[in-house]
Amino acid sequence: MSQQTATSNGRPRGNLTVRISAMPADTNANGDIFGGWVLSRMDQAGGIAGVERARGRVVTIAVEAMTFIRPVKVGDVLEVYTEVESIGRTSMKIHVEAWVRRFETHHEEKVTDATFTFVAIDKNGKPRPIPPEDAS
Repeated sequence: MSQQTATSNGRPRGNLTVRISAMPADTNANGDIFGGWVLSRMDQAGGIAGVERARGRVVTIAVEAMTFIRPVKVGDVLEVYTEVESIGRTSMKIHVEAWVRRFETHHEEKVTDATFTFVAIDKNGKPRPIPPEDAS
């Protein structure tokens, strides 16, 4: 389902979790894709990785500083990669990287990254322990 990638040689770190095309409706007045649109896709990817690891609901509680390295343009394919960095009793940190595959040239470059913190929650929205990785 997800594609594992290497961290060396300027390649994405983690598993490919979300892939989506940037569309004209997602642009600002300069014709670049809104940073908030990119952030939302990153949060979505981190949530997918968090749900898989926690085996249930998670919520985002923090995002460490993000710096946008390059703009995302209409037609680019945004690829978001995730990797669980650490796990506590009820929370986990997930490293999230956003890369683009440029329209027509297919050149790939990193546009931003951040560490997201998620908390596992039960059906009542209360924090719950994250099960051990080998638990079924």
